[in-house]
Amino acid sequence: MTPATHGVETAVSGATYWIACAIFAGSFLLIITEKIHKTKVALVGAALTLLLSVTTELEAFHSPHLGVDHNVIFLLISMMIIVSILGKSGLFEWAAVKLAKLAKGRPFPILVMFLLFTAIFSALLDNVTTVLLFAPVTLLIADELDLDPIPFLIGEALASNIGGTATLIGDPPNLIIASRSHLGFMDFLVNLAPPALFILVVMLGFTWLLFRKKLKVDEDRRQHVLQMDETKLIKDPVLAKKSVFVLALVTLGFTLHAWTHIEPTTVALAGAALLLLISGRDPHETLTEVEWPTIFFFIGLFIIVGGVVKVGLVNDLSMMVIRLTEPTGESMFATSMVLLWFSGILSAFLDNIPYVATMAPLVVEMSGTVFHGGAPVAEVPLATLHHPVLMPVWWALALGSCLGGNGTPVGASANVVVLGIAERAGYKISFLRFMAYGIPILLLSLLTCTLYLWLRFYL
Repeated sequence: MTPATHGVETAVSGATYWIACAIFAGSFLLIITEKIHKTKVALVGAALTLLLSVTTELEAFHSPHLGVDHNVIFLLISMMIIVSILGKSGLFEWAAVKLAKLAKGRPFPILVMFLLFTAIFSALLDNVTTVLLFAPVTLLIADELDLDPIPFLIGEALASNIGGTATLIGDPPNLIIASRSHLGFMDFLVNLAPPALFILVVMLGFTWLLFRKKLKVDEDRRQHVLQMDETKLIKDPVLAKKSVFVLALVTLGFTLHAWTHIEPTTVALAGAALLLLISGRDPHETLTEVEWPTIFFFIGLFIIVGGVVKVGLVNDLSMMVIRLTEPTGESMFATSMVLLWFSGILSAFLDNIPYVATMAPLVVEMSGTVFHGGAPVAEVPLATLHHPVLMPVWWALALGSCLGGNGTPVGASANVVVLGIAERAGYKISFLRFMAYGIPILLLSLLTCTLYLWLRFYL
């Protein structure tokens, strides 16, 4: 609820509303300026959110909508454990040289290859898992060829969000939308893969314009890589086989989610536990290599965002969009288009998971209002949720929220993970440098999706 004048209780509510907004805005400004490390900012913001009673401890640590998303946190930790053990085998070095050889040691073909693989794997697994696997290999290739890895890493983050948009399991917002809309794996693939594929092609063209003259490699370096024997880079063949076996099981578990209904977090946690057990690695050593600053940044950010969700900021903005577009049972064209851009821009600054968790029920509520004269959410029939007039609204929400993550470093989980890995390797990617690549891709993506929705559903 926005602040109003309805007595003492509302005055307190109004104060809390503005406190939550101030914490959110102040945290983002500090993260953008990079004067203070983003993990410190997020944890201080989270502490203020709790100390000033914007949210309670129960909400912050146990609410699925207002607090820490433990599915995301444990998915990240579990996959970081798997990647840490996998890295000890030498498999990343092997993959780096193998891919460099396939591209003849030429930087731009290597970049294109990585972006394509990242997008494809993000659609089949999920975007966070994919960047956890590809970022270490990227750093190794860049080191061997003496290249700046930052264009590669930013490109992979963007490609992972584009690829993750294409399927139900590729990006967490799609899982939330599927849960509310009762749409299946093939519904997402058929409706979201075409624009995602086109946007990926556009991104590759944009990348070529930006980097074709900048990615230069010394010929001696290139020849050195081409003459390397990648099989000798496997330091522990037994560990490599065990790691690949577990990773294959985890990948299979992710892919079969639509049929098994076992959450990706559970699959990843089981895989991490199994690999720890059979690898013989010291848990203390493995756990020290988890990106704990990234994990705690997510925890703090979830609590801060939960505060603005609780006080009603996101709900107010969303309801404003619905009121302005005036959806009807005959057409929701304006609603679809505004929701696409609204979701895209807002998801660049808000984590898209709590945003979609808030917005998806509002779409269901809107369908009850438009088609059933204000029927409660629980009484909206499945046929209404799949009404042809409502379908482009679901796809607009999915496209905007998933692709909006490309706008800023904090817009998507994959971005935060990539920046954390880069920083640990000694390559700091600034907020503004990421935005310099991300904002043009975001705008091109939203323009592409606008055209796609119009041609597909309204022409």
